[in-house]
Amino acid sequence: MERSDKMKIGIKILILFLILNLLSCKGTAQETDTKNIATEFDFSTIEKFRETKLKGQIINDYGRIFSPSERKELSDIIYDYNIETTRQIVVVTVDSISPYSDIQKFATDLSNYLGVGDAEKNNGLTIVMCNPCRKIGIATGTGTELILTNDICKKVIDQTIIPELKNGNFYVGIKNGVIDLIEKWE
Repeated sequence: MERSDKMKIGIKILILFLILNLLSCKGTAQETDTKNIATEFDFSTIEKFRETKLKGQIINDYGRIFSPSERKELSDIIYDYNIETTRQIVVVTVDSISPYSDIQKFATDLSNYLGVGDAEKNNGLTIVMCNPCRKIGIATGTGTELILTNDICKKVIDQTIIPELKNGNFYVGIKNGVIDLIEKWE
């Protein structure tokens, strides 16, 4: 074999090697992205959420925005509704949604972790508000969202809750939002 033929074969092998190397890098990047999307936060690693799940609390004011009387009044409204209908509502205020950036995903994952609603009816609703983040989200079970659609929940947030929050009336905004959702859920 001549020297030029050996060089041509060597170049072809090198090109083939580089192409295979590039293809394997692309496959690895796609696999890594898929793994990151599937990873969910483990709420059981945070004491306050573990305690909430064990006690089955309705109002979880970790953001400390409600007075004791406001917590009791809101809890009574939600508890009475639960007894009447077996539908469950939980309100959670937090100072951070880290490691999440999307409050809706945070609310949904937290609601699932807490087990809000009857498992068979999937009739739970969780309202999460992060005051420092200036975000609010409503997570509904699949049974709940047949009545309280994403559009209805968004309207309640935009038209009932947010105007009060902008005025600093956090309790009034959340309470009116809960009442509005209850009325629409009938």
